[in-house]
Amino acid sequence: LEADRLREADIVICCADGVSARDARQLLGANTTIPFIDLSGGLEGLPEARLRSPMAEPAVNSTDYARETSSVYVIAHPVSSALALVLLRLNQAYPVRQSVVQVFAPASELGQAAISELQQQVASLLSFRPLEKRIFDAQLAFNLLPKFGEDAPEKLEDMESRVERHLATLLAGKAPLPSLRLIQAPVFHGHTFSLWLELMDSRPDMEDFEAELDSVNIEVRGKDVEPPSNVGAAGESGVITGLIEPDRNHLRGVWLWAALDNYRVMADDAVAVAKQILAGEAS
Repeated sequence: LEADRLREADIVICCADGVSARDARQLLGANTTIPFIDLSGGLEGLPEARLRSPMAEPAVNSTDYARETSSVYVIAHPVSSALALVLLRLNQAYPVRQSVVQVFAPASELGQAAISELQQQVASLLSFRPLEKRIFDAQLAFNLLPKFGEDAPEKLEDMESRVERHLATLLAGKAPLPSLRLIQAPVFHGHTFSLWLELMDSRPDMEDFEAELDSVNIEVRGKDVEPPSNVGAAGESGVITGLIEPDRNHLRGVWLWAALDNYRVMADDAVAVAKQILAGEAS
């Protein structure tokens, strides 16, 4: 990173880790007027930081966001964006009493090193070699992890807290915050989640429920279409939902399955924020 080159930028977009984002911000100084768009979460703790997710914001009647002096825009976690979009959309038509969500995180959540470690673990298990455990400090290959090992540089519970924190901000009290658990899945890329909803009133016909959910950035797949998967979501914008079914044991309960490309969702949000900033400059 070079301060002179950063000063020539109209916008600085931080796509690496939090350390790199903080280093870039420090190079320009706290008083810089160049806007930062942070996809790493490394600048989230700054007082001037503002959480953004244009994908979810239309559902909460967001106003126009013009460029702010010394502003920092932190892109929301992709699962938080997807859940906010779904919950706010449904809550408008069918008020939600409570919800529970199980989120399955991919290795790509932790970057290329985590993807490589999962790949190495799979190969090592099949050839009876020792496993690399620098990222997860546990066996992830062919396994589900509710928690990383004690020596893991990142903690799964910290990732879970970030998803919940961002979701609470995006919901802004307009829909109840779900009970949430984050599980590390042995997949390379793409988040999936299982969402259970208890509605305030009687459960609607599922076709009406699906029709209400189907909207911009939410694809609804019916019974005759292949259900959403992390592989199928690769490269797709928004969130793909399917297997929307009534709970057999609860008169007001509904199950929903969803998948999203975590990198694509964050990239789309970052580009949307950048366009809004540049449009604000031009006006």
